[in-house]
Amino acid sequence: MIEQKFKPKTRSFLAEAQAFSAGQSTPRHFLEYSLEIASDIEADLHAFVFLDADGARRQADASSKRWREGRQLSPVDGLPVGIKDVIETIDMPTGMGSPLFTDWRSDRDAACVYALREAGAVIVGKTVTTEFAATEPGPTRNPWDLERTPGGSSSGSAAAVGAGILSAALGTQVIGSVIRPAGYCGCVGFKPTIGALNRGGSHDYMSQSCLGVIGASLEDTWQVAHEIVQRCGGDPGAPALDGPDRLPSPLQPASLALIETAGWADASEEAKSRLEQLLERLTGAGVRIRRRTSLSLLDEVEQAIIGSLRLSQIINAWESRWPLNTYAQRDKEKLSQAMQRRLTEAEAMTLTDYKAALEKRALIRILYSRLATDCEACITLSAPGVAPRGIASTGNPVFAVPASMLGVPALSLPLLEEQGMPLGVQLIGFAGQEAKLMSIAAWLRDLN
Repeated sequence: MIEQKFKPKTRSFLAEAQAFSAGQSTPRHFLEYSLEIASDIEADLHAFVFLDADGARRQADASSKRWREGRQLSPVDGLPVGIKDVIETIDMPTGMGSPLFTDWRSDRDAACVYALREAGAVIVGKTVTTEFAATEPGPTRNPWDLERTPGGSSSGSAAAVGAGILSAALGTQVIGSVIRPAGYCGCVGFKPTIGALNRGGSHDYMSQSCLGVIGASLEDTWQVAHEIVQRCGGDPGAPALDGPDRLPSPLQPASLALIETAGWADASEEAKSRLEQLLERLTGAGVRIRRRTSLSLLDEVEQAIIGSLRLSQIINAWESRWPLNTYAQRDKEKLSQAMQRRLTEAEAMTLTDYKAALEKRALIRILYSRLATDCEACITLSAPGVAPRGIASTGNPVFAVPASMLGVPALSLPLLEEQGMPLGVQLIGFAGQEAKLMSIAAWLRDLN
């Protein structure tokens, strides 16, 4: 058993930034406390595969000078951020959680990393990912209980933010890789609409995958996403994330739909009870909660998304055929059994199989979009319960996968708890409505 040395607490950079302008603190001071936390717990937490403390200090010193002179580059100038290790960095290796890429360097920054540097953010290090942002876990542990998983695949990003080492970290999601770990680690997790943030230089590149942000607060999370998109846009040909230059103002929704998903049967009774208590408070505040028993369209959507996980796995398998086939040629034994099984499934598929899966997904997305006439967003859990014990698995993604399959924005908010552990509440929006989803999230947070 690993001794739990502290109780984690997230640290919002933007909440302290006013002190920088007043000369009462500096980004370097903020960073030093981050590095102190890392020094105390990283040997047990294993959130990073590469932590560049000296480089971070140099960046923080430069940021501190800009704040003193009143010429900061953006609101996130000096914000300590981590980069998921499937995203390229010019000054650090990008290992992708695989022994095939130990110490591999691309000698370039991903678009999002370059954008953050332009905004003055302090790149602290590379955070642990599961193998190729998929199934095989890394060594990271949950900061709330070191005997539990942090979730995945953005494992290190969520653990580092949840522990208070970072104020934000980049993640990616194709199944549940931002929403689930954020929910497990007590952070905000933001997965935008597919293509809303530029994925150039990210090796999580499948058709459901998108760049996301895990943050200490809604303010930090939105600001990081905003600063990225202002400098490099979205994916080529896709509408980029749109919204104000600060967190959108809170907005009370008129109605929210409870999405049970296939995960309802797997959810713990306590998790469902905590969510129902939240829904009662929302009803008391004047929000209409739509349920599948009283809204036929919602019931149709529920039935359509039951197979989200398997449908996503089929699509991911075909889209992974390359480069997995080339990796297997290099050294098949360095691929996990999960990756070898995925390659086997891909090689047994035909293009017709893949097209059929895409057509099914497209029809479900159209069906879901019709819900926008009946509710402003959907609400559910981020995971069936708190983070499971052990780190051999990253947990059940069943609640997180529908938003990925639908290609719509989703947020995990650290509003509930179970067994003294964080329990995330998930909001799911409609394509291109990230700002509205953030507004609803801000209102919901303030209600609590």
